[in-house]
Amino acid sequence: MQTEILPEILNTPQGREADEILRACVHCGFCTATCPTYQLLGDELDGPRGRIYQIKLVLEGQTPTRVTQQHLDRCLTCRSCETTCPSGVRYARLLDIGRHVVEERVTRPWTERLLRWVLVRTVPHPARFAPLLRLGGWVKPLLPSRLGAKLPRVSPPGPWPSPASGRRRMLVLAGCVQSVATPRTNAVAARILARLGIDLIESPSAGCCGAAAYHLNAQSDGLAAMRRNIDAWWPEIEQGCEAILVNASGCGAMVKDYGQVLADDPRYAERAARVAALARDPIEILSTLDLTPLGISGGGRKVAFHAPCTLQHGQQLKQVVEPLLARLGFVITPVPDAHLCCGSAGTYSLTQPELSTRLLANKVAALESGMPELIATANIGCQLQIASAAQIPVVHWLELLEDGGVAL
Repeated sequence: MQTEILPEILNTPQGREADEILRACVHCGFCTATCPTYQLLGDELDGPRGRIYQIKLVLEGQTPTRVTQQHLDRCLTCRSCETTCPSGVRYARLLDIGRHVVEERVTRPWTERLLRWVLVRTVPHPARFAPLLRLGGWVKPLLPSRLGAKLPRVSPPGPWPSPASGRRRMLVLAGCVQSVATPRTNAVAARILARLGIDLIESPSAGCCGAAAYHLNAQSDGLAAMRRNIDAWWPEIEQGCEAILVNASGCGAMVKDYGQVLADDPRYAERAARVAALARDPIEILSTLDLTPLGISGGGRKVAFHAPCTLQHGQQLKQVVEPLLARLGFVITPVPDAHLCCGSAGTYSLTQPELSTRLLANKVAALESGMPELIATANIGCQLQIASAAQIPVVHWLELLEDGGVAL
């Protein structure tokens, strides 16, 4: 694709990056076939190709409008289009750049600004989010049914094993929402890995991966969170910690992008690239280990696995959890259109509730069509989103590796 980006934009690192991405696009349209919002709305401007064209026009000098902003807002950033694209267009990165430029030039209604401000100030901060979650539980009977259904039932995490001399060591992202909404996830991971000879270490000064703020165009807040995590993890990395385990695939996709996002930061670029290279989804660790010491027997339990977009498209880890669970004795039920998003997409379910609800209904129907006993997934956002509408339990797939999920 030919471009004529404004010189004042082209002479910035982000402008040059955007130009490179745009020139890789051949506008073939393969991406529209797998775009969830295009499938729902049938509007070219609500598909990847149309959004790329809108960003191109803005970078070339066309004045963006609220309509432009709304079309970009409706993108889930599921990155299904990146999986489909034969030219390797880095659409998600282009979208981040385009949204930021549009955000600087188009004023949002005060209601949207307030919602986004609240989300940026609460979701990445467990100390703020936890009291709101408890309050929501107390007033749940008074809430609208759709909102009340989104409140999770928090299960006790159980014990965290103590480090042992001579064991391998890995860091783990404590996360933000996950640490208070589903605290069992990291604790289960720690117990599983301890039985396999690996200590899992949380750094108390690390926190949110930065994705929530960054993708809401509060990019300075998101970048600050990334730098804080790098500083918090660096002493352990220097002491030989071999990986950073990220049990929420959405956070994992973000941490794996630290090197790209901070590439132009002279103080953090090198360390960010190192952190990104160390980031691992649990399946990348567990698929390399002998799981015999866990003594797991799925016992033929039927499980529907929801592969989060951030796992299969963002991290390009496709059809990797399902074979492992099948080897352990679980029966994996078929899920039609498994490449499509559940509608969670970070804070999308709150900023675009109508589209999110439609995507959720389609996803739950697909997951339950094989009559499973459980639904398993790999991301906190997907877990809470699907659990709000499913008729059967929804868990993180790591929980199936503790006593075969019998207690679930």
